[in-house]
Amino acid sequence: MAKELKIRTKNPNLFLRVQKGHFATMHSHTNYFIDVTTQKTRLSEAKALAQDLVTNYQTNTIIDTILCIDGMEVVGACIANELTKDYYINMNAHQTIYIISPEFITGGQLMFRDNLVPMIQNKHVLIVAASVTTGKSALAAIDAVNYYGGKVVGVSAIFATVDECDGHPVNSVFDPNDLGDYDSYKPNRCPMCANNEKLEAIVNSFGFSSL
Repeated sequence: MAKELKIRTKNPNLFLRVQKGHFATMHSHTNYFIDVTTQKTRLSEAKALAQDLVTNYQTNTIIDTILCIDGMEVVGACIANELTKDYYINMNAHQTIYIISPEFITGGQLMFRDNLVPMIQNKHVLIVAASVTTGKSALAAIDAVNYYGGKVVGVSAIFATVDECDGHPVNSVFDPNDLGDYDSYKPNRCPMCANNEKLEAIVNSFGFSSL
């Protein structure tokens, strides 16, 4: 694997780990592996991430439920904690927020058991993902919230290549401008494959498996 690089911000606990190469995701080929492992598991980094993301919602958005995909439960809990602090204007009358995760079924669809449905139905739901690149995972989450009678109020991610998904705003801490030469391709249109450059790893939000 290539050497790890860090894209830093003014906050020492808020940075992005990346590796450059030839990688395959579930839906695309890309020239960067975005490593979000520690943001999802290390409390100091999750807190820093949450503090950045909540600026998009803390004064003007009702959030009853945070739907976490890609293993983002720690970040989701930190976002909920920031949104319910006394010194923030909070439009949620209950002064509390549910943090939930879906189950995945055949075809990548999301489902929720009966005991979780009341946390979505008629609720304002923020979707929190590790990354939004092709947008397919975020779109599946949006479809699920709509199916169960909730209202999506936005999508937040550590890294995103789009600023909207199905008409909903996508807010992220990092985007391709932070990398400069980031590219993502459909597998059958990948120029690296056309140049016979071997894949280095299969990657997703949980990490990588070297080939």
